[in-house]
Amino acid sequence: MLTTAPSTDLRVTLVQTELHWHQPDANQRMLADKLTPLVNQTDLIILPEMFTTGFSMEPELLAEPEQGNTLQWMLQQAQQTGAAITGSVIVRDATGFRNRLYWVTPEGQTHHYDKRHLFRMAQEQEHYQAGSERLVVEYRGWRILPQVCYDLRFPVFSRNTGDYDLAIYIANWPESRRHAWRTLLQARAIENLSYVAGVNRVGTDGKGLAYSGDSLLVDAAGQLLLDHPVGGRFVETRTLSAEKLNNFRASFPAWQDADHFDLKL
Repeated sequence: MLTTAPSTDLRVTLVQTELHWHQPDANQRMLADKLTPLVNQTDLIILPEMFTTGFSMEPELLAEPEQGNTLQWMLQQAQQTGAAITGSVIVRDATGFRNRLYWVTPEGQTHHYDKRHLFRMAQEQEHYQAGSERLVVEYRGWRILPQVCYDLRFPVFSRNTGDYDLAIYIANWPESRRHAWRTLLQARAIENLSYVAGVNRVGTDGKGLAYSGDSLLVDAAGQLLLDHPVGGRFVETRTLSAEKLNNFRASFPAWQDADHFDLKL
């Protein structure tokens, strides 16, 4: 049940960009330049999946320790901008390699979510360990569900049981499947009566795959609040209205008729 709701608005920034293939330092420098104008201008900054390397199946060459350089960089950027930052990076833990989404706040708090659904068409499951826990973060009065790329195709895992107001999907989603990406982002917003942000990369990666971006911000009715032409780089901020979300949920309470079930991972 949607028994609680946000009481204040939330400024969300989507960063759609090219990525330097297998060059963490270059990507950090590039992204730091993009984030500099955001100081005190937003509440949340969303980066793409594997934003330091591109979507690589060579974790043995690229993985960082759990408290590695990229996490420290994110903490520094969060403190400087005054905003939470989220994105995923290749990490090695005690059990193997993870496609790990980090969530960091200006106050130095950190959370992480390990990608649950590994993209078998790229043999991701042969190189990485799947996550086992779903994460919902409470931040500035909002409950936020962060997920990664292929997770978008699995609506049960994204099901809103009254526990979130904004779902985030970060991705390296190829241009050849852009219709599915756009359609599913809107579907997740509509069926879950929630805002949805999808942040994808652009450009061509080291394997020759092209990415069209199509980063979107969608309201609970499925209307596009942010949409850009194919392939463009941008850093843009939109304000999510708590009042509009609460009013829509009250006027169209489909959640009251939802089926009840237990999600077993």
